[in-house]
Amino acid sequence: MRVSTSQFYHQSSLNMMNKSSEVNEQTAYISSGKRVLTAKDDAVAFGSLSGYKEGISRIEQYNRNITQSKNHNALTETSFSLVQETLLQAKQRFIQANNSALTDEDRLSIAEQMKQYLSQVLDIANSKDETGGYIFSGYQIDTQPFAIQVDNSVTYQGDSGVNELSISNNVFVDINMPGDSAFEKIDNVIGDFSPSYNNNVGGATVSNAVIANRGTYDTATFPPGYTLDFTDADTNGQLEVVITDSTAGAVTTIDPFVPGQAFSFIGVEVTIDGMPEIGDQIVLNEDNKVSVFETLKAAIDWLEVGGSAANTSQHEVDYGHILSQLNEAASHISAQQGKAGINLQLIESQESRHLDSNLSLEQGRSSIEDLDFYKATTRLEQSEVALQAAQLTFSKVQGLSLLNYIR
Repeated sequence: MRVSTSQFYHQSSLNMMNKSSEVNEQTAYISSGKRVLTAKDDAVAFGSLSGYKEGISRIEQYNRNITQSKNHNALTETSFSLVQETLLQAKQRFIQANNSALTDEDRLSIAEQMKQYLSQVLDIANSKDETGGYIFSGYQIDTQPFAIQVDNSVTYQGDSGVNELSISNNVFVDINMPGDSAFEKIDNVIGDFSPSYNNNVGGATVSNAVIANRGTYDTATFPPGYTLDFTDADTNGQLEVVITDSTAGAVTTIDPFVPGQAFSFIGVEVTIDGMPEIGDQIVLNEDNKVSVFETLKAAIDWLEVGGSAANTSQHEVDYGHILSQLNEAASHISAQQGKAGINLQLIESQESRHLDSNLSLEQGRSSIEDLDFYKATTRLEQSEVALQAAQLTFSKVQGLSLLNYIR
């Protein structure tokens, strides 16, 4: 068949372009280390590969969240551990202070140490994370959560917000603990009320004061706090308790009063241990939560009063209540530390699962995407040989002519 010169040039050029494209394609595979670069390479494999890559990308995001949540919870757990140590030291010093051999100067010295303990807990409660955000401020990470006043009282300036991160499909973990739940919402050891004793003469102490029946607890008619006056109006030698509300309105009278025996009024159940004297008075203010800072301040106030207390019996009653509340604060902080520890266990468990899942996904991806370098190198060499042959053939044929043939 006769082939014109133009046809020869066109077909030769097309053939060399195809061979050159094959060389470039094989070179691209080798340089990338992948055998599937686009859907045209293998449509089915490319679809499966997209699924593997999506799964790997999702795990990478989970792992970033895991790193952040692990750092935050570890910092939180460490912070609570430090508070625990400080409260233990404060408790030990407070126990030592209740020694008749100590002077008022000794107790004032211990009070100064207690102020340092209060400052240490405050510093920990105002801790920051690696980004400079406060870890106990809730959502208000740029706001210092706790501020101390001149009277050693502490106020909370954050909110109750809890941030969480997704560390797996439908698995979320808290990355912060707001300061109010961490340091303020500590159960009152007495119950739902805090007593004040107003320099009583007797040694009576409230051991329990709880709202036992919400249905009959009528604060609209009888607003708290409730004043308990000990009298002997009928002069029979048995004390009765006259109870009034915060407006001085009469609530009821308990007659007779029996130490250690519970009595009730408008749904409130109260137990008072020890024997009060006529004229003693106890005020119950509704307060079912006590902050760790309030308890440390109460300990400082008790120490600063020292031997100048108007009633040593009442001073001892106050001491027992403060010591019990210190124990409760330590238990509460331990529980919060435990929550952070549980979060860390969950995080580590999910991290381990992601390692296994990621390995499986990477193996699946590799089986589809990774290049067999031996086969690819062989194909590249074959393509290069074919290209060189085409170029050589074209070079020789274009140089032929009738004159060259005659010669």
